[in-house]
Amino acid sequence: MSGVDLTGKVAVVTGSGRGLGRAYSVALARAGAAVVVNDVDADAAEETAALVRDAGGRAAVVVAAVGSAETADTLVRTAVGEFGRLDAMIANAGVLRDRVMWKASDDEFDIVIETHLRGAFTCGRAAAIHFREAGEGGRILLIGSPAGQFGNFGQTAYSAAKAGIVAMARTWSLELARAGVTVNAVIPTAMTAMTGSMPIYQDAWEKFQQGEPLPPVIRREHALGSPDDVAPLVVWLVSDASAGVTGQAIGLGGDRLTLYAHPAPLTTRDVDGGWTAEGIQQVWDAELAPLAQLSGPTFAPLD
Repeated sequence: MSGVDLTGKVAVVTGSGRGLGRAYSVALARAGAAVVVNDVDADAAEETAALVRDAGGRAAVVVAAVGSAETADTLVRTAVGEFGRLDAMIANAGVLRDRVMWKASDDEFDIVIETHLRGAFTCGRAAAIHFREAGEGGRILLIGSPAGQFGNFGQTAYSAAKAGIVAMARTWSLELARAGVTVNAVIPTAMTAMTGSMPIYQDAWEKFQQGEPLPPVIRREHALGSPDDVAPLVVWLVSDASAGVTGQAIGLGGDRLTLYAHPAPLTTRDVDGGWTAEGIQQVWDAELAPLAQLSGPTFAPLD
């Protein structure tokens, strides 16, 4: 993050009481920004705020669940009231209720969508309204996931919310371009308690907690490092240096930076007068089946 100066800038980071949100907040502070810390856990939020101040930044705390317009408006109002302006909204807050689709309850589905997708919408909308009125541009960062890019077993609501977030970022990049507001989706990957619980990573996670470095194959091929490894992307996207970058889905984790493609047709076939079911079957078997893409993430072997 050397050479990136965020002095005078003000950012809101939702869900910043721990994990990736905390890493983003501290990194922003080290670059000179003031941070509005948000979490449902008051103690965790205050701990992050203390770390922001220790890093040389200024901090304010809003303890509230995201999702409602009231919380979003409070976050923007706090930034402007405490620090005089708002430059960046980082919609990071989220929850997990992992369960296979046929066992997932309505309530479990709803809380994931409410927090991730609606929370990103209401916070982004409140920031956009402020940015348009202030007339000084701004940054909106929505946090996606590989699950939203590829799907993932047991994560129906989470995958749907994260895919929606990326689509929303692309749409907002068009709608807010004239206002000088950039909108991008960050796709973070990090070794956390959640990823460490996966059988493939349990041994590496235990060693990582004891202070051992992660193997190069995990840092590179699996794009997994610490939450701090992801934070430079957030700092850069908030900075003036990224002013020309908008509508993108960009991943960072471990040693690997990834620019994701927009969905695009793999190939097309035309037939005069339209298709029949039998014709579709024939062209599928003869030409399209080998092009079909697999769902879910793929992992390089660790040994």
